[in-house]
Amino acid sequence: MSDFDFTEEQIHRYSRHIILPQVGGKGQKRLLESKVLIIGAGGLGSPSAYYLAAAGIGTIGIVDFDEVDISNLQRQILHNTADIGRSKVESAKETIVSLNPDVKVECYREKLTSKNIRKVIEGYDIILDG
Repeated sequence: MSDFDFTEEQIHRYSRHIILPQVGGKGQKRLLESKVLIIGAGGLGSPSAYYLAAAGIGTIGIVDFDEVDISNLQRQILHNTADIGRSKVESAKETIVSLNPDVKVECYREKLTSKNIRKVIEGYDIILDG
């Protein structure tokens, strides 16, 4: 993909970024090529993932071992009532992909520990601890 080799849909979707001198086509391309790992799909990770997906981060990894509970819904915007009892990472993936199909979502339904952290974070550009 060259600096301005976007599909028509991507040009429309990311047009506000592309016209910004601080971002432009080159910056949007870098966003689409970047990988962010979010630890936790809860109160902080949830809105972070949503906005990163909207911005066009190419790959978002989500680490969370919990399930959606009704008490999560007022602050965890990736999930809704139909998701109660589902894995948070699966619920998050579904929401992110429906928001922006350009985003690849990698799910890690596990607790992050000293034994698995190196394997999980490998290959990500940024780690966000939510």
